[in-house]
Amino acid sequence: MATVIFWEKPGCGGNARQKALLRASGHDVDVRDLLSEAWTAERLRPFFGERPVTAWFNASSPRVKSGTVVPALQTAETAIALMLADPLLIRRPLMQVGERREAGFDQALVDAWIGLAESRQTITDQCPKDDPQHAVACRAADAAGPS
Repeated sequence: MATVIFWEKPGCGGNARQKALLRASGHDVDVRDLLSEAWTAERLRPFFGERPVTAWFNASSPRVKSGTVVPALQTAETAIALMLADPLLIRRPLMQVGERREAGFDQALVDAWIGLAESRQTITDQCPKDDPQHAVACRAADAAGPS
């Protein structure tokens, strides 16, 4: 199985379920804090690969939700600059296995990449909307900003 470096927003219920699924699938998970990591453009950019810039953003970020940051209007360079200044804008989790890097938790992509155990519940890269306790904690942490 794989060793997955997993950058999360601490306290996010969605990230907690994603880590649990990875571990249940036999993977070792090296958890790191997305918000306190010393990101550079050179380190962050490879996580997004050939995806469109709009897919790089965390749609639940307060700045995206309020319209302060409009992902569709950003170039790759401005998107990275915004994310370096405000890591809550980064689509999460960020994951790395070996040299390959991915942003977000597309369950089918992760399964094809490193393999996942069958799950009765779909895992998403957003805080769970159906779990008020975790969703509230995630939104509160997003609103508080980076620690």
